[in-house]
Amino acid sequence: MSANEDQEMELEALRSIYEGDESFRELSPVSFQYRIGENGDPKAFLIEVSWTETYPQTAPIISMNAFFNNTISSAVKQSILAKLQEEVEVNLGTAMTYTLFEYAKDNKEQFMENHHPVNNVTSISNIISAETPNTVPSIKKKDKKEQLSKTQKRKLADKTEYYFWSLRIRFCLGPQV
Repeated sequence: MSANEDQEMELEALRSIYEGDESFRELSPVSFQYRIGENGDPKAFLIEVSWTETYPQTAPIISMNAFFNNTISSAVKQSILAKLQEEVEVNLGTAMTYTLFEYAKDNKEQFMENHHPVNNVTSISNIISAETPNTVPSIKKKDKKEQLSKTQKRKLADKTEYYFWSLRIRFCLGPQV
């Protein structure tokens, strides 16, 4: 059987097996993602497997670069990828996408035993200032209101009172001829 025929058969099998599984996602006929763990689980991660033209005779490309994995340290990602690569070597020449996903599910706890969530969240203002220094005005803090002394407040009140009395008189007297 040719690599293309093997891929078609595996694609059909994957679609059948994972039909209705919210963790599985077909990105293209040769690229798939699978979420290991439930949404909200801090130890959940996403594996992406992409087939090369000669897959399954050659290894697929396995990636953990999805945004979903942004709280996992690179060391933990590299460890998971190394273990998955060992599984690829054992299964080379056979359809292995399902096997890789199941292997990751079965070994999730072991894979994530050294996982401590990494906070990669950066505020937009930090990104802007890091990427374009001095070209974007910084976000201004609200200006503090000037504190007036008692004397200044009295003068302001007198001016305001005079202004309102003058308006009142004009309104009551009407336009002057």
